[in-house]
Amino acid sequence: MSHQTLSTILFLLFVAITLGITFRASRSTKDAAGFYAGGRSFSGAQNGLAIGGDYMSAASFLGIAGTIALSGYDGFLYSIGFLVAWLVALLLVAELMRNSGKFTMADVLAFRMSPRPVRTAAGVSTIVVSIFYLLAQMVGAGALVGLLLGVTSPAGKALTIVAVGLLMIVYVVVGGMKGTTWVQIVKAVLLMGGATLITLLVLGKYGFNLSGLLGDAAAQSGKPETFLAGGGKYATEAQGLAGKLDLISLGLALVLGTAGLPHILIRFYTVPTAKEARKSVLWGIGIIGVFYLLTLVLGFGAAALVGGKAIAAQDKAGNTAAPMLAEAIGRAVFGEVGGTILLAVIAAVAFATILAVVAGLTLASSSSFAHDLYAHVFKRGQTTDREEIAVARISAFVIGAVAIGLGILAQKQNVAFLVALAFAVAASGNLPAILYSLFWRRFNTSGAVWAIYGGLASALLLVVFSPVVSGAETSLIPGADFSWFPLSNPGLVSIPLGFLFGYLGTVLSKEHNATKYAEIEVRSLTGVGAEKAAQH
Repeated sequence: MSHQTLSTILFLLFVAITLGITFRASRSTKDAAGFYAGGRSFSGAQNGLAIGGDYMSAASFLGIAGTIALSGYDGFLYSIGFLVAWLVALLLVAELMRNSGKFTMADVLAFRMSPRPVRTAAGVSTIVVSIFYLLAQMVGAGALVGLLLGVTSPAGKALTIVAVGLLMIVYVVVGGMKGTTWVQIVKAVLLMGGATLITLLVLGKYGFNLSGLLGDAAAQSGKPETFLAGGGKYATEAQGLAGKLDLISLGLALVLGTAGLPHILIRFYTVPTAKEARKSVLWGIGIIGVFYLLTLVLGFGAAALVGGKAIAAQDKAGNTAAPMLAEAIGRAVFGEVGGTILLAVIAAVAFATILAVVAGLTLASSSSFAHDLYAHVFKRGQTTDREEIAVARISAFVIGAVAIGLGILAQKQNVAFLVALAFAVAASGNLPAILYSLFWRRFNTSGAVWAIYGGLASALLLVVFSPVVSGAETSLIPGADFSWFPLSNPGLVSIPLGFLFGYLGTVLSKEHNATKYAEIEVRSLTGVGAEKAAQH
């Protein structure tokens, strides 16, 4: 049996099992709390696994491994950034959000401010960030199919992206949060198992001598001077000051972005208490921390055993490094059949990874549209749970269609890089509004709207006029050049601008509600009143 056939069978088996879970979960999804928050029925450990499943995306498994394999130390910066970001989420956001909100990020902001403008801004921001993140997962799906099935034509990869998009819509529309959470738990277990197996096989081949592995990886990379020392991809001599600033910008986006990601924030509402929210983040950190240590071996193992040239020949962005490593180490340890089986297993796990993450993202954005925009802005709170859930399901189709279209256009990009853009947009618009709302007594409606729209617009504008869109071979529009902004990641400029806009909007407005701030301060820190808020 070929690896194409075997991996397809394994993937279809995963889809069948998770669809069964999703349909079963749909039986208990009868109201808004069930659709948006899974009935708040998950324990801290279960939610921690789901957080890991949500967070360990195609960017983590495919993109980071590929970037490390092609760029060495510079690629490992992604692993460090994604992991450190969880400390920010734990210390500043997790418990406070759980105590203060109901279903979405906008619930926290709207509590002490004029709800309609704030919910509109938060809903728009949630949808934009989610689509950026969805884009990366779609690109990863196209790259995987190119490797597994030998599909090299853009049309073939585009069909794959469409198929993945349709599957994610089914998960969200049918299962809601409960079905999506169980899919993410299953996927987290599979991904950790697969990554651990490859890591142990690679280390075993080198006698668990990490130094030997790194030495071989540098020798096979074609650029041994910078591969382990850094400066091969970021902050190179040729890039000058712009390269150094771009590296700082990337680090800021990675570290601060997690605390503003909508699909991560809504996870804190699926647990019954603030204590379970804290516990779920601790579980998530443990799982994610181990995984990002494994990416070090995955990336350098791919460089040593597959080689940078072979990886780039299959996919210029390196998105297929992890599956290619699985095939190489399987063949080296177990023979030809072992290589075929291991490639099929890892490819199926990677597909599962993509499906689970895109389902979580689609749920976050469709929930925000239905709960924040439709129910509270358009209908002014005069809706039933049935109407709200129906709108959420319809919006899942629309958001999925947009993500599919953009994913087809962005097939040349590295998925870890695309996710870093999503982090930058989240840290620029959502994070300032959240932190100001939780910690600044003077903050008001004008400040929240300015922070979200100002940070969001700044990030998007700088991305449009950066090498991401034009002026480079890997740009979305390679034939054009209107990239006057030199940095590939806008975070260094757009994140401070988001905080600045929030400050200016606040001080230029006379609105101030000290009573509401006092109430949300007590609620966020103690949990008093949180359960009552969740019921209404």
